Amino acid sequence: MVAAYRDAAYFEGGAGPGYTNYLAQEPTLRRTFRRLLRSMQSHGMTGPSSAGGPAGRLLEIGSAYGFFLDEARLFFAYRAGTEFSEAGAAVASRSADRIYVGGLEALPDSAHGGLFDTIVLIHTIEHVYDPVALLRGLMQHLAPGGWIVLATPEMGGFWRPLLGRHWPFWKPPEHVAYYDARSLRDLLQRSGCVEVRRMPYVSYFPLSLVREKLTPWRKPAAEEVGGGAGASGLAVWMPATTVAAAGRRPLA
Repeated sequence: MVAAYRDAAYFEGGAGPGYTNYLAQEPTLRRTFRRLLRSMQSHGMTGPSSAGGPAGRLLEIGSAYGFFLDEARLFFAYRAGTEFSEAGAAVASRSADRIYVGGLEALPDSAHGGLFDTIVLIHTIEHVYDPVALLRGLMQHLAPGGWIVLATPEMGGFWRPLLGRHWPFWKPPEHVAYYDARSLRDLLQRSGCVEVRRMPYVSYFPLSLVREKLTPWRKPAAEEVGGGAGASGLAVWMPATTVAAAGRRPLA
């Protein structure tokens, strides 16, 4: 799977695991991320306030093209990320202060790279075979009192039983673990987090993608293919697709 994530085709039309057209989702992803960032701000999870502008340090694990990091420029003074795909990292680097190619092992020692105020994993933790080990490792890069925010497909929502085997988030061998609100909270607690709480997460998708996922037997119209005009340009709010939670590193 690491080889698949590193493949340049992972985000754009690869025959194997990955996305048909990740770039076509940019407008709806950015809209989703703005809502999440405002929610994080209201819960005190963005950088400490500063009269001169945004402050604090943010780390995103699995940055893809850096859309979240770009939207976070109004909330954090320093924004870094990790990404296995060199092609994705090259794009994300235009929107961040630093992108590390790889996973946890790619991050510098905290004594040299600095601690982060907030670490975010958006649709990443479901790819991880040992999530507790990953989160405990990330805690070493998190400032005391800092937050880890997780967002992942909602296993406990109504879409999974409704769609059955057509549920879009059944993606083996990419997705290896599935969470509902309770198990996501338990994961954060087992990883050493305190003050664990559920976070609101409002997901937007292109209408063409919604049609593709909900009616996999349907042949898309020509204008929907490749993120073109028409239905691809319309955003749809989809409830109960993603569950999010956050936990804090203890102060001592």
